[in-house]
Amino acid sequence: MSAPKIVPLTNVGLLASAVERAMARPSNLPGLVVMYGASGLGKTVGATFAANIYRAYYVECRDTWTKKAFLAAVLREMTIVPSRTMSEMVDQIADQLSRSGRPLIVDDAQYLLEKAAANVLTDIYNASHGTIVLIGEERVPLSLAKLERLHNRVLEWVPAQPATQEDLRTLSAACYPHLQIHDDLLDDLRKAVRGCLRRVVVNLYRVQSEAKAFGWDSVDSAQWGDRGWFTGDAPLRRTP
Repeated sequence: MSAPKIVPLTNVGLLASAVERAMARPSNLPGLVVMYGASGLGKTVGATFAANIYRAYYVECRDTWTKKAFLAAVLREMTIVPSRTMSEMVDQIADQLSRSGRPLIVDDAQYLLEKAAANVLTDIYNASHGTIVLIGEERVPLSLAKLERLHNRVLEWVPAQPATQEDLRTLSAACYPHLQIHDDLLDDLRKAVRGCLRRVVVNLYRVQSEAKAFGWDSVDSAQWGDRGWFTGDAPLRRTP
C-alpha cells in the first residue's frame, strides 16, 4: 500500500483556516489556536497539513517529558543547538518564532498542560507573540481553564468534528481510486464508527482487501452483506 495521503477533510480545513487567521491577526490580538477532541478524529492529520502549508515547527509531546525535554524537542525541530539553561532555551525558541514568523504546533498538548511544564508555553508566547497551535484531547479546554495566563491568550477554539459523509467519499477516492465504494456503504460505515476517522481508515482497507480478493471494482451494502465493521469493541465471549 502506498504512503498515507493528506486529503482535504473537514478537520484539516478547520485547523488550516484557524492557523491562517491567527498568522494574519492584528498585533494587539492573542495568537493561541487550540484544536481539541476525541482520539481518532484526525487532529494530527490536520496538524501535519498545517505544518506543511505554513512551514510550522511541529512537536508531538510525550507523557514523560519535563520542561527541559519539551524545550529541547522544539529546538531540535528548529535545528538550533540548545543553550545550557531553560531560561536561555525559552529565549532561543521565542527569538526564532519572532524572526521566522512561522507557527509552532504542539501535538498531544494534554501531556504538557497537565504538568507545571505548561508554564513554558506562556513564557514562549510572551517573549515571541508568535502563533502557537495546541492540539489535544477533549480535556484540553478544561486543563487550559486552570492556566489563566495561557487561557486568556487563546484566539480560536477549534473543536474537532466527526468524519462526515463527504470526508468518507474524499478519503476512499484518494486512497483507493480504482474502487468505487457506494454512498450507502460509506454511510453505514460512518454511523457504525461514529465518525472516528482512524476506524474509517481501518475499515476502508478491509473493504479494499475484500474487493481485491473477490475481483470487485465497486462495492455497495448488498455486496458487503453481513461482514460488519471494526468498531474497536472487543468481540463478545462465545459460550459453549
